[in-house]
Amino acid sequence: RVAQLRQAKKDEFLAKTGSKLSFLPFFALAAAEALQAYPIINSTVDGDSIVYPATENISIAVDTERGLLTPVLRDAGTKNIAQISAEIADLADRTRSNKLTPDELSGGTFTLTNTGSRGALFDTPLVFLPQSAILGTGAVVKEAGVVSTPDGDAIAVRSVVYLAISYDHRTIDGADAARFLTQVKERLEAGDFGADLGI
Repeated sequence: RVAQLRQAKKDEFLAKTGSKLSFLPFFALAAAEALQAYPIINSTVDGDSIVYPATENISIAVDTERGLLTPVLRDAGTKNIAQISAEIADLADRTRSNKLTPDELSGGTFTLTNTGSRGALFDTPLVFLPQSAILGTGAVVKEAGVVSTPDGDAIAVRSVVYLAISYDHRTIDGADAARFLTQVKERLEAGDFGADLGI
């Protein structure tokens, strides 16, 4: 449903915001909302203490000639798709052109890495300490799968993506991670982002 919404709205989105509508802002918003619901995933470790930040500051992995850098999308849980899209584009551009300030690379509470942008279907990302978790998103591809219809099950082509969460077991257990990932999955599968586009 996100792929259908994106296809239907991408021209209008570009005309109104000047930004291309990629899948990454949808992943970021779904993750930010799930971080609000499951704050342990958004926690950081400070010595022997678990710190619960007041906001969702999502580090966005950006591939550069100097290696991987992670500028921070601050207060992600308060933003719509248009705001997230514009900020990610700006941060990525300034990261690649070496124009970020040190503050823009610090203070992240959770990381989002989109290995799908390079064509990978799945990966196992490593947590950036002192953060407690990282979400990896694969490429959005079309696959045949079983879908339930009023007339019974059928095979249909759908857009799918693999999501992988890695987490620090000192603070997060598998049940916490599963609840977080399930909320992200359900939010994306529902595809109800029309009111969140910001256009």
